[in-house]
Amino acid sequence: MEEKYCDADELLGRIARVLALRFDGTLGVETVDRYVRECYQLLYRSSAVKRYLPVLTERFARQRLSALAQRQGLHTKAVPEVLYVCTRNAGRSQIAAALTSRHARGRVHVRTAGTVPATHVDPVVRRALVEIGLDAADEYPKPLTDEVVAAADVVVTMGCGDACPVFPATRYLDWNIAEPHGAAIEAVRAIRDHIDMRVRELLVELSAAVPVFDPAEAFEI
Repeated sequence: MEEKYCDADELLGRIARVLALRFDGTLGVETVDRYVRECYQLLYRSSAVKRYLPVLTERFARQRLSALAQRQGLHTKAVPEVLYVCTRNAGRSQIAAALTSRHARGRVHVRTAGTVPATHVDPVVRRALVEIGLDAADEYPKPLTDEVVAAADVVVTMGCGDACPVFPATRYLDWNIAEPHGAAIEAVRAIRDHIDMRVRELLVELSAAVPVFDPAEAFEI
């Protein structure tokens, strides 16, 4: 691993410089560079296709740096932050995030993470989302880190509550949702619809829900 990391040094430096400009005046150059290299190492361990690592590293580092800036009060939250956490970050949390983004229409910002992230989003989960017009093609499992938990207003765990760090002023919920990994499409559809119900309930509590029955977003179950 060390040799591959060294080979990527120049590329990671370029990513860090781009992100340093994005967070200029908010986070220091050294902090940005450290996060970029740490994100690369974290994703390298679970990544099945290494050629996508630079793109995923940039996205993961940007997410973590944004959460860090929020945690330190350097970025103002425009909307509530919800973090969905499951073990593999390949099924339940991805479904919840996709449904939240649909229903909230930009009035909630969503992040996901896994305590033991898989190498890719479960293909049956992707299929169940495509069936209702949602595309998770750009999503990827990512490890749980302290700053994304601390930046969240609500943390929803699904089967991994004990592994999530606890921070003050953060609301924690634990949803009892079946694990879709290895399940048939019929079972994953039922899990998807269960999560949809829970997501709608949460959004009502956050006062950010769209109407439950919206003909423009109706789908058959």
